[in-house]
Amino acid sequence: MPTYLSGPAGFGNREPPPDGYDPGAASSRVGLRRPIPAGPQPVTERPMPISMSKSMSMPMSADAHPSHGHPLAPDFFARSVHEVAPDLIGATLLVNGVGGRIVEVEAYHHTDPAAHSYRGRTERNAVMFGPPGRLYVYRSYGMHWCANVVCEAEGSASAVLIRAVEPIRGLPVMRRRRGVADTRLLCSGPGRLAQALAITDRHNGMRLDVAPLALMSRDLPAEVMSGPRIGITKAVELPWRYGLRGSRFLSKPFRTEA
Repeated sequence: MPTYLSGPAGFGNREPPPDGYDPGAASSRVGLRRPIPAGPQPVTERPMPISMSKSMSMPMSADAHPSHGHPLAPDFFARSVHEVAPDLIGATLLVNGVGGRIVEVEAYHHTDPAAHSYRGRTERNAVMFGPPGRLYVYRSYGMHWCANVVCEAEGSASAVLIRAVEPIRGLPVMRRRRGVADTRLLCSGPGRLAQALAITDRHNGMRLDVAPLALMSRDLPAEVMSGPRIGITKAVELPWRYGLRGSRFLSKPFRTEA
């Protein structure tokens, strides 16, 4: 599995949920306006477009307690979804001051058959076609909400699904909302993290740099893994899932860590 230092949503075409379905393991997708690259993409060490440089001595580890960086402005998201997705690993997501460090995401492109935007604009996915740096929220299986970050230029219909967050701020509130005590189960999955952070359709279309939302840069490079996405039936071979190596808060282990 590729691993590299990195300095983020189309959805659907799914089968019905199986018996014993756990929303924490669920995901859905969002999408990009250029052809899907053929074959695996080269994995290299890339600097962050924010205050990040190779002069920093050590990459962020899964055990590091991150300090909050600066708010990520719309320009950060106005890039290829395949650049934004790994760059979100280690960023801090807060909703009304509750949240933590992003440790797992998935990227989606409008030409991707697994993307919500694949068949064009609808009332449900309209936010995906809007300006970058907005939250796209939708209901999955009619049971739980999923949070996605809109990327690229307006009209591209690209986004990144936020799959897992390491809880850091507001743990008592998250435990009450989720009804569980185990910190690892609070936000390890898109349905779980939306419940823990109280994300619903009222947040759909909101800017990520305006209260009650906050998405802040990481302050160290992150060691990012990549691999196939989870819970889809089309384009399953694309390695567009990204995670923080060694994190205990992933929704599911990457294949090399299983």
